[in-house]
This record gives sequence, C-alpha cells and structure tokens, in this order.
Amino acid sequence: MSHTALLLIAAVGVATLLLLILRAKVQPFVALVVVSIGVALAAGVPAADLVKTIEEGMGSTLGHIATIIALGAMIGRIIELSGGAAAFAHSLIDRFGSKRTPLALTVAGFVLGIPVFFEVGLIILMPIAYGVARASRKPLLVYALPMGAAMLTVHAFLPPHPGAVAVAQAIGADQGLMLLMGIPVTAVVILFGYLVSRRMTRREYPMDPAVHAEVYGEEPTTAETGGGSAPASTGPKADDGHGTAVLTRPEPTTTDPASQPPSVGTVLALIVAPILLILLGTLGQNLLADGSAPRAVLTVLGAPMVALLIDVALCAYVLGARRGWERARIADVMTSALPPVAMVILVAGAGGVFGKVLVASGIGDAIADVLDRTGLPALFLAFLMTLALRAAQGSATVALITTAGILTPLLQRADLSTGQLSLVALAMGAGALAVSHINDAGYWMFTKLAGLDVASGLRTWTVLTTVMGVAGFGLTAALWPLV
Repeated sequence: MSHTALLLIAAVGVATLLLLILRAKVQPFVALVVVSIGVALAAGVPAADLVKTIEEGMGSTLGHIATIIALGAMIGRIIELSGGAAAFAHSLIDRFGSKRTPLALTVAGFVLGIPVFFEVGLIILMPIAYGVARASRKPLLVYALPMGAAMLTVHAFLPPHPGAVAVAQAIGADQGLMLLMGIPVTAVVILFGYLVSRRMTRREYPMDPAVHAEVYGEEPTTAETGGGSAPASTGPKADDGHGTAVLTRPEPTTTDPASQPPSVGTVLALIVAPILLILLGTLGQNLLADGSAPRAVLTVLGAPMVALLIDVALCAYVLGARRGWERARIADVMTSALPPVAMVILVAGAGGVFGKVLVASGIGDAIADVLDRTGLPALFLAFLMTLALRAAQGSATVALITTAGILTPLLQRADLSTGQLSLVALAMGAGALAVSHINDAGYWMFTKLAGLDVASGLRTWTVLTTVMGVAGFGLTAALWPLV
C-alpha cells in the first residue's frame, strides 16, 4: 500500500478517535480499541494477525506500566488518608509565613503532586486554600491558581504519572533520566507559573456565590460577586504580628497515634525515597563497571517498580502499622487506590495497542517519512503534536500516549541517545500541560472548585497552563545541546 494511502488511513483514524471522544462521548479506552481495529483492517493487517497484534500491544505496554501506576496510586492513597498531605501543606504554610502562603501552597502542590494524581491532590489541597483565603481575607484564586498549576505540571511531566510512564516505555526513554532532568525543569516551570499567576490575580474575577459562601462563610455582596475583596472571616484566625490574619489549626484533642498526622519530615522522606532509588539506579548504570556487585544492586533497587514497591512497604509501616492501623485497614486503603486508576491503566494499554497497529501496518514508517521531510527537530515535533492532540481532545494522558505511538518510528530512525529520548518525553509533557480548556475534565474541576465562570477560567487557568507548557518546552530545548 502506498504511503499516501497509509497516511490517509492514519488521518481518518485520528479524526475518528477525536470524534468518538468529543462528539459521541465514547470512553477513551473503547474509542482507542475501536479505532485501532479499524485502522489495522483498513491498512491491510491480516485478519488472522489482528487479535495477536492487539494482545501484543496491550501486553507490552501494561507489562511495564500497570504495576508502576498501581503502586504509585497506593503510595498517594496512604499519604492522603494518613493525614500526611494536609499536614505537609500546613507545615509549609507555617514555615513560609502568611505573606508567602501562595508560594507555600505552590511548593505543596509540586511535592505532593509527585505521588498523588492531579484530581486527588486538588481535592486534598483545595480545602486548605479555602481556609487560608478565609483567614487572610484575600481572593481564593491567589492561592488556588499557582497550587493547581503546580500539580498539573507534575502530572504531565514526571513518572510515576501514567502519561509520562507510558511515553517512557513507548519511545525507550529512561525514567531515571526523566526524573533527573525533569524535576529541575518542572521546579523552574512551576516557579515561573507562580510569578505569572501573581500578575494574573492582581485583577478581580467574578466568583460563584455558592463557592464564595463556602469559602468565606457568608453570602457575598454585589461587589464581591464581581471579584472584590473577601469579607471578614468567620473561621479561626490569628494575627501574625503584622496585622495580617493567618490560618490556625485546632489543637489535637487526643494522644492516639492513629489520629495524629505524621510529621512533615516523614512525609517528605517517603515521597523522596523512590525518586532517590530510581536516580541511584540510573547513576549506577552510567558510572559503575559492568558486572560489579554495586551496579547490580543499584540496578535492581533503582528499577521503578522495585523502588515504588519498597516505598509502598515503607508507607504501610511508617504511616500505617506504626501509627496503630490494623493490617486489614492497611490492605483496604491500598485496595481503595486501585479503582480510580483502573481506567487510566486500560487507556494506557489501549494507547499501546494503537502504537502497535501503527507499526505493524506500516503507517508508522509512512508518518516518519513525512515528518523527516519537514526538517523540523524531533523535540519540536513531539511538543507540537502533543499540544495539538491535548487541545483537540482534552486528556493529557491520551495526548501523550497517542503522540508516542505516532512518533516512535521516527524516533527509532533518528537514532537518538537515551538522554535525548528522555528530553523528547519531557517535551511531550510540556505539550500535555498546555491548553487545558473546556474539553478537559481538569479544567472543569479546577474552575468549579475555585468558583470561576467559563470566561474567567479561560483567562486564568487556560492561559497559565499554556504559558507554562511553552516555558517547559523552552527549557527542554535549552538542555538538548547538553545531552
């Protein structure tokens, strides 16, 4: 079959995928599988090989990422239900002081966003932002906007989040290198986003009266629904010595260890532990001699699945058993982490099926030929394609997985190093961060919790995520000559 025909089939397949998700509201997992079967048959994959191709695509993808996503979800769930996430955020607020509370919540979003999924993190931290806004009498958006953007940045860029893990597996990037380069990149992007959000929140935005009443404890006046100053707090507050109201926490009324939140140091150590193990594994493979015992040990401990498994055990003991949780409760908490990520895992597997079909049908090579002739760098193509798919269908994970399947043949032909492939994966993350708008569930979740209308959400959340995504791509491009 000619390249033109294969490219036409690919274009129709992607368009059909978007129509099924956007117009027909078909679940992305089902849409990906249906489109994969249709593309395979149209491109001439023998009917006898169709099921085998689908099984290979699903198996090769889920064999790598299913355990990582599940274990990461368990870590986040234990930290959440132990009270560790809220305790960590409150501690940062105390340490940063009232004037830098927005920065403290941004840092909390960055750190907690590593083990906790974006939607879950938003549910955990938004009540804290409510309390701070109530006590400080400042607009909620001052605190919520940079905090939410920080969590979305980590969700798009870094393992163990599903999109980043799936991209690393598909294109052959190293998750250790992605973390080694990605953590500084995301930190700079988040700091940049914090500074941009400070300028954005200087102006006033209308606030949903129901959210206003929930945050500030009373109905807004006419001026306040137009974004004016918040009313005096009816919640607990104290003075920080400078005439500024700050959030206070109620003193614990019991000495039961299970009811006491863990210390911030404990939570931070448990979040950082798997990252350090993965980084040590990567450094060991690059710096130690082949066949040496230290390299073998670090390679095993630094495997993402092993590192996360060790951290699950540490979380279960430190945040659970040591604080009085029974074994049955620990097991129930771990189990409760799995249903929310089950569909994410299946969507990632279906993305692997789509990628396998592109390779088996020859469409991948045809696309690689066309992209080669454009003369555009692989890094830019990765960012631009992910951004376009993100803008078109809304899901960052689907955009990452689909782009990885389309670009894998081109990246294999380009003979890039592992470090360069890791930067390509980060560039895809930058594209997935940008253009969060009305077709993105995360957009609606943030704007509803923040009390924003559609126009205000587009002017704040959408603009901020897009600016941060472009900045993230700029940083990855700046690192390209160094790897």
